[in-house]
Amino acid sequence: MKLVPITALALLLAPAAMAAEINVSVSDDFQAKLQDDYGTREGEYLSKEVKEDLTRELTKAGVDVARIDVTILDARPSKPTFKELGDTPGLDYGASVSTGGMKLSAVAYDEAGTKTGEYEYSWYENDIRRTGLTTWYDANRASSRFARNFAEDLKDGDLAN
Repeated sequence: MKLVPITALALLLAPAAMAAEINVSVSDDFQAKLQDDYGTREGEYLSKEVKEDLTRELTKAGVDVARIDVTILDARPSKPTFKELGDTPGLDYGASVSTGGMKLSAVAYDEAGTKTGEYEYSWYENDIRRTGLTTWYDANRASSRFARNFAEDLKDGDLAN
């Protein structure tokens, strides 16, 4: 019974990594690619994934930053998007695969609004045999790696200002 109050107290005293405001946007060039090729809903999906990955990794690393602004600079799907399937009759979602990935940049700020670090990351699958079974499989892997590396660099203070 005494564990419950101690656990609650420990949670209250833990670093508030979840307090970080995370803003995810897409670059103008990638926004044009979304509108023309992939569909705008794909940008919303990728932004949500990046935010979730960063939230998870910041919490795991115990990093406390006030705000992080992330920009998706580029992304390539591993399989055709809904818009691509609609725009290209005969395109087969099951049989069509490509090497996907993503390029991102981020800037972290402290509570005073001072930039505490910048980070840029890109990863694209280079082996068609390793690509995944979902539309954004490789981009999701890139997002996860970006978030883990960024959180670790924030924790260790290894970022350029």
